[in-house]
Amino acid sequence: MKLNSALIIVLTVLTYSSLAQTTIIRDPEIEQMVKEVSADSLQSFITTLVGFGTRNTLSTQTDRKRGIGAARNWVLGKFHSYAKQSGGRLTAFIDTVTLQPDKRRIDKPTLLGNVVAILKGVDPADKRIFLISGHLDNMRGSPTDGSGDAPGANDDASGSATVIECARIISKHNFPATVIFVTVSGEEQGLLGANFMASKAKKENWNIEAVLNNDIMGSNNSSETNIIDNTRIRVFSEGLPAYETEKSAKSIRQLGLENDGKARQLARYVKEIGERYVENLEVVMVYRNDRFLRGGDHTPYVDNGYAAVRFTEMNENYLHQHQDVRKENGIQYGDLPEFMDFEYLRKNAAMNLSNLANLSKAPAMPEDVKVDVKRLTNYTYLSWKSPATGKVKGYFVLMRETTSAFWEKKFFTTQLEYRLPFSKDNYFFAVQAVSETGNESLAVVPGIAGR
Repeated sequence: MKLNSALIIVLTVLTYSSLAQTTIIRDPEIEQMVKEVSADSLQSFITTLVGFGTRNTLSTQTDRKRGIGAARNWVLGKFHSYAKQSGGRLTAFIDTVTLQPDKRRIDKPTLLGNVVAILKGVDPADKRIFLISGHLDNMRGSPTDGSGDAPGANDDASGSATVIECARIISKHNFPATVIFVTVSGEEQGLLGANFMASKAKKENWNIEAVLNNDIMGSNNSSETNIIDNTRIRVFSEGLPAYETEKSAKSIRQLGLENDGKARQLARYVKEIGERYVENLEVVMVYRNDRFLRGGDHTPYVDNGYAAVRFTEMNENYLHQHQDVRKENGIQYGDLPEFMDFEYLRKNAAMNLSNLANLSKAPAMPEDVKVDVKRLTNYTYLSWKSPATGKVKGYFVLMRETTSAFWEKKFFTTQLEYRLPFSKDNYFFAVQAVSETGNESLAVVPGIAGR
């Protein structure tokens, strides 16, 4: 008997479906949010920001159409418009401090303002904060030139637009934890706005679990080498903790955790989650706190003991950074919108959003994670306590070889302990809490039990 071609196709599909395995499980709510990230929306934000002429921190703050004052008022207005869809949970303001001349990059008393929007979590017991940042200010050839035109499309309207777009979408949703959206000023004068906010957070004991800083992340090509790539973005993270390293150095050396600081764990997390939700994007981990001998707004948070990373495009074009707009020898200089790739920026913004949403929906991290060392054994026994907040479906026990950059295996359990037939001599381990909708907390590396 002959089967017709249509029936053969149906049988083939059914056979394949029965054998196939689901390798990526996405939270439907987050998946829908990622689909809402719009290249057109991001482009419109950047067009408006460029239209202020200059956003130098030392530029005019009284002109309604030009300068840093007009730019931050516009961002505040966007945040206020999103507050209307948040059910009263989003509040926005400009947080200010007066800077005195420093004979370097501040040549006159200057009011510095960070535009902040706080989306309160719906669980009153959950004090966790997740923060996304970009810098609103920019510069041309000189950081103290507050009058000349400086478009700043990529550096860093791209980061600010990403913050605004994430606020637009996330403010419509309810998460247990709090999310802070901020566009800071004073970055080009020495990370001044980020220093102000990170110091305030430390002083007031904010429970910031992760900082995602976005700076120069919307162009797809490099100068000199002429590489074009819109499928990869870099995440920079420190290895050894900058905060109180001397106190923890002995333990870090003894346990071999030079590659497992809080920022590095966050970088691993954002790679996994970003690549889970965003098609055709690879998050490339760079084992440095920032680019070679350069700095960014995540560093003040790192210096105050918070987990913070920086996102930057894969290949930077220095013809379009910190340049006066001009044309020389047929080459166009200046940070202009025409050199942006808005589809690439959309993917990078979606990567940020998926991570913020997954972190905010997840339970808090498991507590008191320990590895038992009472006796020598080729097994590894881990135990922990439930998170302080959040509904927990179970836990992932993570494992990787000591030479691996990423977690290689995940073991699920609903218990508060797990025994693995793998030696702690040869592997690193960690534990994550998992929500009922499959959202993972950050990973916790175990301490020592049994001594």
